[in-house]
Amino acid sequence: MLDDWKSRLHLGVVHFMLYPVIKDEGPIAESFEALALDPFLDVIEVRRSEQPGMHARLRAIAEATGVKIGVGAQPLLLMGKLNLNDPDDAGRRAAIEEVKKSIDAAYELGAKICAALSGPMPAGEDEVKRQMDLLVDSCVELARYSQLKASGEEDLVWLSIEQFDHTIEKRCIIGPSVMAAEFAGRVREQVRNFGLTVDLSHLPLLGESAAEAIELLRPYLIHVHVGNCFMGEQDDPAYGDKHPRFGYPGGENDVPQLREFLEVLTYAGYFEGDVPTEQPVVTFEVHPIGDETPEQVWAHTKRTWMRAWSQMGRE
Repeated sequence: MLDDWKSRLHLGVVHFMLYPVIKDEGPIAESFEALALDPFLDVIEVRRSEQPGMHARLRAIAEATGVKIGVGAQPLLLMGKLNLNDPDDAGRRAAIEEVKKSIDAAYELGAKICAALSGPMPAGEDEVKRQMDLLVDSCVELARYSQLKASGEEDLVWLSIEQFDHTIEKRCIIGPSVMAAEFAGRVREQVRNFGLTVDLSHLPLLGESAAEAIELLRPYLIHVHVGNCFMGEQDDPAYGDKHPRFGYPGGENDVPQLREFLEVLTYAGYFEGDVPTEQPVVTFEVHPIGDETPEQVWAHTKRTWMRAWSQMGRE
């Protein structure tokens, strides 16, 4: 198995999580280039930048090195406390406009997917229903906005909503896989360029197994993240959705869990499925904790991947 993963999928990394550039500061282009020079990688996911010329610079690096780019709107939504299911019209409009800017960035960067997240899980069954309706409306509007910007099917940017925890840290309405599948089906009935991102890091936070989640979400799955989470002592710097390295002491995911997740994706047909990207993407979302450096965490991540992939199919 170890020799054939390059022919079956593209591996990616979330640049703004591995390196301390989430606030559009620091060595953005330099750290992006360091990753782009690594032949292990095929995709680098970035947040939109407001620095003049940065998108053109990143795209030039990507084209020169042969990597693809993905765009994540999550940092801007989270830092701005913006909510695509906000019951306040002005607040929901602000969130939609922010994601539109990330879709614009995706077209500038030559990306095929722009990922975002839902807002918080509200209290009360009636309010959950109301805000799910609002979230559906927001995503349909955003997908149609992207369609208007595309010159053709070959450059159409797809919107993907990433599934997060609903009770621990992000507390998102999307959310539990049952709700995520129902929501995605409603959006997909109205627009074609929409899907879901499933993150191995978030499944323990949701109390769901990989098999349970993928069985429900497979019809809408267009993008995958893998990483770790920590659910032990709340004063640990890795607690919650901090994406520590695989095998972090007390963490939930290491080689066995990554291998199992890859096997579930294989049996579900994700690696042979129809996705908007050139090949199905599996993206690492890992973050240094404490004195760890991005380079150390990246080296550890690659070794974890190779061990997990080489063990696939073994009892």
